[in-house]
Amino acid sequence: MERRSGTGRAALTAIRAALGTAGLFEALSLLASQDKAVRATSPWQDDPYDVFVSFAIFAVPMLAGVITLRMLAWRAPGGPDRAHQMLRATWTMTALIWVTLLAEAAAVAVGAHAAIWNRWTAVLISGLAVATAAALVVTVLLARQRRPRGSAAQWRHDWLGDVVWICGRVPALRRWTTDDNAAWVRRHAMGVFLGLSALVALGLVGALAGGEGWTDPLLIAWALAVETAAYLAFCWLSNLIGGFIARPPRTSARRTAELSVVVGCVAIQLAVAFRNALGSALGTGDPADVPSLVLLTLGAGLLSGTATAVPLIARRREPAG
Repeated sequence: MERRSGTGRAALTAIRAALGTAGLFEALSLLASQDKAVRATSPWQDDPYDVFVSFAIFAVPMLAGVITLRMLAWRAPGGPDRAHQMLRATWTMTALIWVTLLAEAAAVAVGAHAAIWNRWTAVLISGLAVATAAALVVTVLLARQRRPRGSAAQWRHDWLGDVVWICGRVPALRRWTTDDNAAWVRRHAMGVFLGLSALVALGLVGALAGGEGWTDPLLIAWALAVETAAYLAFCWLSNLIGGFIARPPRTSARRTAELSVVVGCVAIQLAVAFRNALGSALGTGDPADVPSLVLLTLGAGLLSGTATAVPLIARRREPAG
């Protein structure tokens, strides 16, 4: 990226500070979730708080990795687009961190599991305070950046193009990362998002099922569906904001279908996080068995997606006035 582009040293400082904050956040999240002794005293060990932590612990490093990789193409063509996209991706990563920190703070505020708090709990709460202060600094630094000119519709360069540019300088990778391959990915971006999401979900659920000794096929299938939905929504939304893959124009019907699917995926995650409250509101009570859990959470996603699609389809079919 050219030094005369919209980022400059101040933007680089903000991006690097955000990456440092992401590293701190990830270290604290791993400590709180992966060490059994520490997790047992964590205020945010259960839902609805844990849903945010469990998602961010994978999503934040994914975004940090993409942002770091793009720095390798700092002087490649397309500097203005890259400036815009990197700042937006950094904002997205910082927003994910904020949402998770607020969920953790809420757990502390309500005194979740207060009866078993100990020294490790004090360490976690201190880490939460430090991470929050770091996130606040990053937010101020990002807010000071001048918004680059242009809009997403005018982008001509993307992260995928940077991958081709970087790999083109590595003989062993050059033949596998061509402009034609990149064009294919752009045309089939939604399918690529779905495939990557399913692959990540398979790894996560496989590890969880093995560690927890799950044997119920319905429970495993439900967990796969929930995790796939989470990462599909993450890929679609983060790409919409950060411009990782510059997608070609799509038909109105396809845009409606994609938006409806993503809304349904988000609704599934919210239903999982607040399943007990949702069950109480519907008069069905807490989902005590797997079939009830499946019906409540996936049903919420299906209804939300349908409720999004129907008015959009009806509006498209209205005759011009």
